Amino acid sequence: MKFGENLYNLRKSAKMSQEKLAEKMEVSRQSVSKWENGDSYPEMEKIIRLCNIFHCKINDLVHEEISDIDSLDEDIKMSVVKFRKEKQKKMKGISKIIYIIARIGKIIILIMAIALALSMAVIPMIANKIEISDTQIKFFGETCEYKVEDKTITLTAEKTGKTRELYIDTNSNLKDYFTNHSITYYLVTGECIGLCLLAFIVIIFNILKYIEKLFLNIHNEDTPFNMENVNSIRKIAILLIIEIIGPIIGGLIFQAILKIDMNISIELMDVMIILIIFSLVYVFEYGYEIQVDSKGKMYGDEK
Repeated sequence: MKFGENLYNLRKSAKMSQEKLAEKMEVSRQSVSKWENGDSYPEMEKIIRLCNIFHCKINDLVHEEISDIDSLDEDIKMSVVKFRKEKQKKMKGISKIIYIIARIGKIIILIMAIALALSMAVIPMIANKIEISDTQIKFFGETCEYKVEDKTITLTAEKTGKTRELYIDTNSNLKDYFTNHSITYYLVTGECIGLCLLAFIVIIFNILKYIEKLFLNIHNEDTPFNMENVNSIRKIAILLIIEIIGPIIGGLIFQAILKIDMNISIELMDVMIILIIFSLVYVFEYGYEIQVDSKGKMYGDEK
């Protein structure tokens, strides 16, 4: 970083126009422009005067990078460029990768939501073609033998002999449940589970949306600590907490309705994750309060 760039960043950080600086320096605006563009260099007397205006040291103007941040005026301390160019490039690259991944994730999640919604619409029509007896399931003319043991349902195709096992983690008597309910009961239960899955897919979509917005803002040079990003972090935190607590609450509800022990429990790690998420929200809020008046930027303006 050269003198012109240092002067430009200090002037921008102080929210001062070239005209205003020229007036303070008793020179023309064109002179200030030439200094910043590197077309000319001020005399030592004017450099000292610039230091007095920006409350900085000579080294902060003429050095390759601004290193003595503690020498700057408190009003602009939070606004000066803190990253070298290679770090700026790295940060922009990382944030770009993250927001692109989030954007791709949104598309995938949207496709999953559409597929699930279509499945929920088609399943009731398919259910009319299913017949369940004590040992067989008939589906569109195909017959499948089924056997329920412990936590496993074994399905065997009558024509091909192919076998498939479905494992359901439960401490309840799965055989009694499977043989004592009608197809309508299973259909309603399946649709309710589908609605819950759809709700969680929507939550994941919104989490990815706010992650994309957060890192797009960082890529576009805003610090993470502005009000829009603080709100994004808060919404991400709330959605993540719902994503953690929701299955527990939903599982308990289904457990009460279906009379099946679904092994629902609250893990210590879930509690720790929720505490970490809350802490992250407060860190961003405090960061915003610290620099609320600085309108800080993470990167220097590239010419």
